[in-house]
Amino acid sequence: MTPAVDIDEVFVLHRFGGRGIAALQGLSLQVDPSEIVVVAGPSGAGKTTLLRLLAGLDTPSAGRVSVHGADLGLLTPRAVDDYRATTLGILDQHYARSLSPDLTCLQTVALQLDLAGGDPAANKSAARDLLDRVGLADRAEARPGELSGGEQQRVAVCAALVHRPKLVLADEPAGELDEENAEVVYRLLDELVRDAGATAVIVSHDRAAESIADRLLQIRDGRVVEEATSGGARQLVVGHGGWVRIPEPILRELGAPRHLAAAPHDTGIVLAGRGSDTSAITYASPRIHVTENAQPVAETKAVAKRFGARTVLDALDFQARAGSFSAVVGRSGSGKTTLLHILAGLERPDEGDVQLAGESLVGRTRHELAELRRRHVALVTQEPGLVPYLSAHENVELGLRLRHAQGDLAARAHEALEEVGLSHRLNTAAARLSAGERQRVAIARALAATVQLLLVDEPTARLDEANGRAVCALLAAAAHDRGLAVVAATHDPVLVEHADLVVRIDGLTHPGCS
Repeated sequence: MTPAVDIDEVFVLHRFGGRGIAALQGLSLQVDPSEIVVVAGPSGAGKTTLLRLLAGLDTPSAGRVSVHGADLGLLTPRAVDDYRATTLGILDQHYARSLSPDLTCLQTVALQLDLAGGDPAANKSAARDLLDRVGLADRAEARPGELSGGEQQRVAVCAALVHRPKLVLADEPAGELDEENAEVVYRLLDELVRDAGATAVIVSHDRAAESIADRLLQIRDGRVVEEATSGGARQLVVGHGGWVRIPEPILRELGAPRHLAAAPHDTGIVLAGRGSDTSAITYASPRIHVTENAQPVAETKAVAKRFGARTVLDALDFQARAGSFSAVVGRSGSGKTTLLHILAGLERPDEGDVQLAGESLVGRTRHELAELRRRHVALVTQEPGLVPYLSAHENVELGLRLRHAQGDLAARAHEALEEVGLSHRLNTAAARLSAGERQRVAIARALAATVQLLLVDEPTARLDEANGRAVCALLAAAAHDRGLAVVAATHDPVLVEHADLVVRIDGLTHPGCS
């Protein structure tokens, strides 16, 4: 059988500032026709680079990438464009890129079919069917600006799959959806891919993605290092020349040694730790009880917010206290992001009062709200908002300068990046960082600022489990050790575990706290 995807010993090297960065280091992978492969791995492992190669957006520095027998490296630019238009369905993790603010949901989903010259009535019918499957039939005539982030992402999924492509490439397609809507998206992917006999390569850490996978892969250091069939045990993958990557949990069980001895055995290979370095890695954060006497940094009093006839917040009372880590949970479109924006003074409530650092935000001018934000609030949105040509260190230092911060700003930026585990990426341009690394830079930029309120929107949506737990611990430490009021909008149960307070919003009724 000829593989649908055949990647042979591929290296991808990026040059920046005279230095080389290896995104892939000898990666080999074959995917069979009609197979769904889910790829996971830590931030910076090369997952997005793998998808960009298969999309014809990047070219390998060495090695070969073939899709359905066609060597992508030998295609002309015009042939690559035709390949992307007819063969691929691409789901970008930055869903907003696929949505025009001037088109309705129905027009956006039908656009790919219209460009291919199909019957307009049939195109609209197919688009409506997909919108109905992801629970957005009643939003067909809405534009992106009227939708929540989760709803926008579901529209983008529909737009990418409506033409039933032969190869589907998806990068965290449900990263900002709640569990129920994520399952809807993956069921849709499963159905469309299998009905069309198509192949799919999906980058995701979502368990709902694993449930539709024929094969699960782990990538580290730019190579495939682990593999498992659906329901089967994970196995290490031996690369060219006998290279193998030992999983972190096994190394921790051995005492995190710097050196290993390997010897053949009747049943496999025996590994033994050597040396005196037995330190282990932990992401645990001490839980500190937050007393009721802690002062509220920000609070809402009977706040209501409506978008047209749609109510997302109704008579909401909430306090973000100093030294407390609060998680705001609820289905997609329920108002989690809206609550963060109201606390930051970016949205105005229709009813009720909002207070920040003891001052009411109601009736303030935009300039006054901006000044209060600069002094008291750090906001990490779903899009990190980094300057792509500046390094990680420069982005954090720039954030401090925009706040008119005092002292050794370079040292503060360095310290914050070390805190989020990016000391090795200080001088790397933001454009060369993985999505997870860019998000951690945004968190470092927030931690470097001297503020009282830290607001984060889906901080672990694009991170693997290990990095996600590390970020959760960082946010908890920011509250417990620094005394910040931290409020996170999230669907991640791990982040909820770290929270001192859970605010549940259903979008129509009064929220509950636990």
